[in-house]
Amino acid sequence: MNPFDLSGQVALVTGTSGGLGQGMAIGLAEAGADVVLVSYSKPAATASAIEALGRKAYVIEADLSREDELSAVFEQALAFQGRIDILVNNAGIIRRTPAADHAVQDWHDVIGLNLNTVFFLSQLAGRHMIERGSGKIINIASMLSYQGGINVPGYTASKHGVAGLTKALANEWAGKGIQINGIAPGYMETDNTTQIRADENRYRDITARIPAGRWGTPEDLKGPVVFLASAASDYLNGHVLNVDGGWMAR
Repeated sequence: MNPFDLSGQVALVTGTSGGLGQGMAIGLAEAGADVVLVSYSKPAATASAIEALGRKAYVIEADLSREDELSAVFEQALAFQGRIDILVNNAGIIRRTPAADHAVQDWHDVIGLNLNTVFFLSQLAGRHMIERGSGKIINIASMLSYQGGINVPGYTASKHGVAGLTKALANEWAGKGIQINGIAPGYMETDNTTQIRADENRYRDITARIPAGRWGTPEDLKGPVVFLASAASDYLNGHVLNVDGGWMAR
């Protein structure tokens, strides 16, 4: 018996056209899951990679910032196989502006997608999972769930909220057979960090502070997301797992 085996499971992963979402979706498929891919732009490469593994991929193109459309998105995801066993709330945005100049719309956009959408999708999935008596919800947090960051007030607030929401849902749903946990990635080589990595001095300084001596990649989240999605984590609840090369330990 392999407690990490996800054969027969159906996962819904948001923000899968590239980056961390793509890496996690492929990792879940490698462990045996079929995957519903929800993205603003069509995640064709992700779907192809999953199908090449012999798993099924179902694509939903949607603007997850539209709260009024989330119920329809979830119902469409349910129609794929009739159930959702795993939800990975990964979709998110970041707006880099000093707090004194941070636009009102930037604040609302970031809080809307990074926090509101996480709650409402978790609520939809939670109702379904409560009826079935089991399920896994994995929220993507951040090092900025603990730290303040620079020039990212909305993002920091949203990720602190994600960590708190993860614990709040775990308190309510752990006794109903559902595990809600989070992953806090460290500095990752994705589109969200392109601006930082383009600054050679800052890139060098950040890398020097990471005990592992390198930035993370989407592949580094495959193992953690499979662990949290599988029976191996059945007694883990309300926890945010740092996957940061040791950044938070320093």
